[in-house]
Amino acid sequence: MSTAEPQTIHTQLGPAFYDVVTPARFPQYILRYRNQRAAEQIGLQDLSDEQFIDHFGRFMPLQGSLPEPLALRYHGHQFGTYNPELGDGRGFLFAQYKDQQTGHLLDLGTKGSGRTPYARTADGRLTLKGGVREVLATELLTALNVPTSQSFSLIETGEALERHDEPSPTRSSVLVRLLHSHIRIGSFQRLAYLGQADNLEKSCCATQCVITILN
Repeated sequence: MSTAEPQTIHTQLGPAFYDVVTPARFPQYILRYRNQRAAEQIGLQDLSDEQFIDHFGRFMPLQGSLPEPLALRYHGHQFGTYNPELGDGRGFLFAQYKDQQTGHLLDLGTKGSGRTPYARTADGRLTLKGGVREVLATELLTALNVPTSQSFSLIETGEALERHDEPSPTRSSVLVRLLHSHIRIGSFQRLAYLGQADNLEKSCCATQCVITILN
């Protein structure tokens, strides 16, 4: 863990770009998958399984990285209509690190970590079956050399979820993904829609910084 290089690009932008959120508390934490290859990529290979659960299930902050989880705000078209109420609904940006080999900036983001201000009527959860599907899909794409996010960890969380698209009740989980960026076209679209020229310029400068790190 001593080689890790934590980053805090998004907090430097300020609170106009995100909402600080509280992770869900779960009745159970069972580590079902850890991606040791991805952990080595960002210098977290020495974390024990219990530390994986603490940081990627209970979401205790990682030293030097983001102090609190951030649900990012954005706009976009949904079902053919412009929607100014979008944002991270059942996940958040948890931490940022530099790739140990390339120096690229990488984000750790979640799925199934609880409701955010953008969850609307959803419960903010992820089924274990859905989490396993994502692990299998990302591992397959990685093996085929297709650029994609990586499944970093999958933790079963001990809840019974009701879903219309699979037999219910079904088991729950929380997934952490490693990816290049949470910056979206909608991140800029939102600022333009709101007429926030100063924040748009700030966001462009931050993106240029991210691109510089990526290159």
